[in-house]
Order: sequence, then structure tokens, then C-alpha cells
Amino acid sequence: MMSLITTYNGLHQQVFGRLNLLEGFAPLLLRLYLIPVLWMAGTHKIDLTTLMPFENTVAWFGNPEWGLGLPLPTLMAFMAGWTEILGAIFLAGGFAVRWISIPLMVTMLVAAFTAHWEFGWQAIADAGAPFANERVMESADKLAAAKSILREHGNYDWLTSSGSVVILNSGIEFAATYFVMLFALLFTGGGRYTSIDYWLSRRFEPSVIPAQAGTQ
Repeated sequence: MMSLITTYNGLHQQVFGRLNLLEGFAPLLLRLYLIPVLWMAGTHKIDLTTLMPFENTVAWFGNPEWGLGLPLPTLMAFMAGWTEILGAIFLAGGFAVRWISIPLMVTMLVAAFTAHWEFGWQAIADAGAPFANERVMESADKLAAAKSILREHGNYDWLTSSGSVVILNSGIEFAATYFVMLFALLFTGGGRYTSIDYWLSRRFEPSVIPAQAGTQ
């Protein structure tokens, strides 16, 4: 048994030890995935001509009936939008990645608990998927009815030529996924060779003086 473990460990080190030089590409891929997501989310909240949140965004943040019902909606929309915009910019360069990951994770938590929590897990309603709640199960009949109407009264082939007709459930799935990705970046940083943070650390990190054996 010990011999088997030793053999496995040797093989593990031989195969995966060589990946150390490429370890920066994993956080780079996370950053590249998140950049357009954050940029689109932020620029849909912030008017870049005035640098302030759009009026409809502020109304959605503050309205307790059809919106989020948050206090200080202008401030909250401003902070959320600019956190996402700056997050996209910082991640693009791999600058202050660990620092910006923290407010971005907070933004994702706020979004998950205020805008999506009541709808469960799924972002897109799929009655056959795990974690399907009652709302999702009911959507199957509604989706079937919608498709039937479109087949009878619309050009169904044209309407579905760009993708299937689905029902948006708006659960926490996307916000949770982005939170996990940002949580990973909090620990990995921007990535070896692929981020400004890495090269800054190389430039300004104090030189390590090797300990001398014995005394003179």
C-alpha cells in the first residue's frame, strides 16, 4: 500500500509539478471571463457621460414594490455600478486583483440576497434540473403553452433560429458563480506572469538574502 502511494505521489509530482510555470493562466481565464460580465453590469447602471447612475437604476434600487427596496438608492447604485466598472478595468490589467475582489464579492452577495434569493437557485427555469423549486416546476407548463402559441401564430423556426425559447427564473445561480470565481481570485491573485500585480511584486519585493552556513 505504501509503495502504491509513493508511486502515485511520484507520478503526481512529475506530471503536475511542471504546471507551476503555467499557473498564472488559470486566474487569467477567470479574469477574462469576468471582465465583460462586470463591464456590462456596471455600464447598465452608470451613465458614463455624467458618471452617475441612471434614473431608472436608482428607482429600481429604491422601490420596495417592484424593485430592491434598498436605502439610499442613489448611493447604492453608484457604488455597485462603479465597483463593477472598476472591477472590469482592474481585472483586465491584473492590477489590485485581490483588493477589488473583496467589494465585488460583496456586490454579488447583495445581488444574490436582494434581487435573486426569492427565486431559488436556477437562473434559467429548467424543471428537469437539480434544485428546481415550485416556481420552476410551474414554468414547464407555461413554456409549453408559449411554444404552442408561437408555433400556431408566429414564425417559430425564425423565432428560435438564434436559440431556444426559455423562461428566465432569475435565481442566484449566476451571482453565486461569480462570487466563487472572485473568491478564487482573492487567494490566487492576478496570476503569475499575466498580471500587473505579479510584475510589481517582482519589482518591489525585497531581495531575499540566503542564510549563510556557519559564522565567520
